[in-house]
Amino acid sequence: MADESALEVGRRLTAQGATVATAESCTGGLIAHRLTNIPGSSAYVLGGVVAYSNAAKHALLGVDEAVLAEHGAVSAPVAEQMARGAQLAFGATYAVSVTGIAGPGGGSADKPVGLTYIGVAGPAGVTVERHIWAGDREQNKAHSADAALALLLKVMT
Repeated sequence: MADESALEVGRRLTAQGATVATAESCTGGLIAHRLTNIPGSSAYVLGGVVAYSNAAKHALLGVDEAVLAEHGAVSAPVAEQMARGAQLAFGATYAVSVTGIAGPGGGSADKPVGLTYIGVAGPAGVTVERHIWAGDREQNKAHSADAALALLLKVMT
C-alpha cells in the first residue's frame, strides 16, 4: 500500500525544488523511513538524525542545554530547536522534528504517555504542534509520524 502522505510530500518538494531533513526522538527514524520508502526520494531527502538522548539533541542538533533543563526534552521549545537544528545541519528547505513519550512508561501528570511535540522548520519560520495519543508504543509512534507528515504538508502549502 502506498504511503499517500509521503508521496504527496515528495510531489510537493519536487515541484518546489525543495528539500527536507528529519530530527526524530520517540519515532526512532520512522518519519525518515516513510519518506525514503518513496522511489526517487534521494532527490529531496537530505538526511535525518535520531537524537534519542538529551546529549544527542544538544550535540547533533544544537538544542540548548538550558532549554532542555528548563522545559524538558518533551516540550515545544525543544521540538522547535530540533527542527531548526536539522534544517541548519543539512541545509534543508524544510525540517521535521518530533519529541515525545511513546510509552508504556515514562509519563507523569504534567507529561502523560502519548504526549508528543512535532515541529516543522521552513522558510517562514517554525511551526510546533502538541498532541496526546492514547495508543500503545507502536501506535503512538505511527500517530506521531502521520501527524508530522501532515504538519509538513500544511506548512508547505
